[in-house]
Amino acid sequence: MLQQTTVKAVAPYYLRFTEKFPTVQALASADRDDVLAAWAGLGYYSRARNLHACAQAVVALGGFPQDVQGLRALPGIGPYTAAAVAAIAFGVPVVPVDGNVERVTARLFAITDPLPPARKKLAQLAMTLNADSEAQERPSDFAQALFDLGSSLCSPRAPACGLCPWHGECAGYKQGIAAELPRKLPKAERPVRYGAAFLAQDAAGQILLRKRAEKGLLAAMTELPGTDWRLEKWNKEDILHAAPFVADWQHAGRVKHVFTHFTLYLDVYAVRVQHFSNHSVSDGFFGARRLRKGHGTAFCYAKML
Repeated sequence: MLQQTTVKAVAPYYLRFTEKFPTVQALASADRDDVLAAWAGLGYYSRARNLHACAQAVVALGGFPQDVQGLRALPGIGPYTAAAVAAIAFGVPVVPVDGNVERVTARLFAITDPLPPARKKLAQLAMTLNADSEAQERPSDFAQALFDLGSSLCSPRAPACGLCPWHGECAGYKQGIAAELPRKLPKAERPVRYGAAFLAQDAAGQILLRKRAEKGLLAAMTELPGTDWRLEKWNKEDILHAAPFVADWQHAGRVKHVFTHFTLYLDVYAVRVQHFSNHSVSDGFFGARRLRKGHGTAFCYAKML
């Protein structure tokens, strides 16, 4: 949960999630839609899908692999997570490299090459940080201390170099450039995409929903029906042609959402109908009960309309 999300945002989700799925076995046997519903609001939903698949793989193996290679073979486990779990949980003397560790390494070795091209070089240098015997003997403590150093004293701005236990060995500090490292390439302008979403509600307060494809962005998530997301703006005629059924759709506003790689503008069209069954609704849609106060996720009927 902490990948791409702050501790403050994660804390209540973590408590609810672990209460609902207290063991790996409970998570593995859960319905994936229930897992996604518990994750709703945290974003980057591939993490939830991978977490569910990972739990199933661990149960099938009879337990967690205890080395980096075995952990890397699990769904959704990359180099950083594998090294972090191996070091912290199983005492393997490896260095997990996250953004904090990259920053510490760039400053220690005065690496002026910008990110992201310098990432491979920084990862290789970071692997040498635990060379002394004490770090080798206490992999868990060393990894967590390194994280804490990067998030506190060796902070992105105004690092407290005078308090750092490594300042005497830090090339960036000696050269007076520590605060400006690591350098980064200028960010490319984020592209913009456009689309439309259709909010249809019947007299009972039910909302028409559909499930996204099993692969791709927001895979398998429940959503309002809508158009494709494209670089060109949509005109109203084309938007209404893509509606799930013919009705007196009214423009209800525009929503902006910023993804990692693009900004999305969605024009929302809304309509109220007496009964969905009175309309010719395309296959793949299903009804949803009225959203309950305090819940961000609709509870959906299993029966397809």
